[in-house]
Amino acid sequence: MDNALFELNYDDRQAKLEDAIRKTAPGTALRHALDMIIAGHMGALICLGDTENVLAAGDDGFKLDVSFTANRLFELCKMDGAVVMDKDLTKILRANYHLNPDPSLPTTETGTRHRTAARMSLLTRATVISVSERRQVINVYVGGSGFELKPVSSLMVSVNQLTTAMQNTRSQLDRSLLRLTSLELDNYVTLGDVTNVFYLFETLMTADNELSDCILQLGREGRTVAMQRGELLGNMDETYTLLIRDYASDSSEDAARAIRSRLHEADNAKLRSAKYVAKLLGYTDERGEDSIMTPLGLRTLSRVSVVREGMADKLVDEYGSLQEVLEAVDDDPARLGEIGVKNPGVLANSLHRMWGKSE
Repeated sequence: MDNALFELNYDDRQAKLEDAIRKTAPGTALRHALDMIIAGHMGALICLGDTENVLAAGDDGFKLDVSFTANRLFELCKMDGAVVMDKDLTKILRANYHLNPDPSLPTTETGTRHRTAARMSLLTRATVISVSERRQVINVYVGGSGFELKPVSSLMVSVNQLTTAMQNTRSQLDRSLLRLTSLELDNYVTLGDVTNVFYLFETLMTADNELSDCILQLGREGRTVAMQRGELLGNMDETYTLLIRDYASDSSEDAARAIRSRLHEADNAKLRSAKYVAKLLGYTDERGEDSIMTPLGLRTLSRVSVVREGMADKLVDEYGSLQEVLEAVDDDPARLGEIGVKNPGVLANSLHRMWGKSE
């Protein structure tokens, strides 16, 4: 075997780690075997995939080539050494296999099994699972990085906390968006208003990302949680992007994605800073919390039922801003039909009701 390491970039490592988490999630045969190993107060070392290079890094053991079952894997893990399986979890190829990865390979792990697992995942493209006999924890290694599998009970504690946080944040966000819509229609939105809503969006999205991680780790046990998550998130992901486009100096979708990424990376202090948000939105002049912002109106227009997909962009391209659309609704509603709004009267009435000026 060549001594060169199999290096993975961040995206490939994440994709490979997510695949490994799915294979070891509660409800799978592999997780059943791992739970039996933990219950039996045993240790284990299991290599999945990249069989040729895994076998080249060890010796001895028993050649099996038998079908994989949870009970069979559990029994074989009673022996010393590693169990080698194919990447599709259909065959157990070796048992009691002695792995000898290069001891100079870098790792921060301390236990013998975990060190071996980390080095094997660096040396090969295999996913390596290590079960600590003393600590009774399961770690999955991909590309030298380890991930500890949590028990369902621990995951559900996190799920309950995150669900509560999302419910509270979503309630605050809904109220803030209603207030923002009112301010937009009155043409009196400040940078401070926008900054506060962005902060709530980031709080919601951060909790959502953490909840998604828990759902992935829960496997079949996470189906109900996934449904709850869908209800809590609703269409907020799309709404967030539209809101950024409304206030960014560059209203393109690509620019909005880049701004969202930088907002997500920012710490709490920066997220609460109106000056920092203004800079992210692309404004070079000095703006403070009380600076007036002019929205394009993409988010507000998209809430109207007759504004089908893509029509909000057309309206904004035609008129330039939400206020100018409102003026057009009053001055020349027929023009709305000329640019593709099928029911300009319904749009006008909807915007008037939102503005509190229904006749």
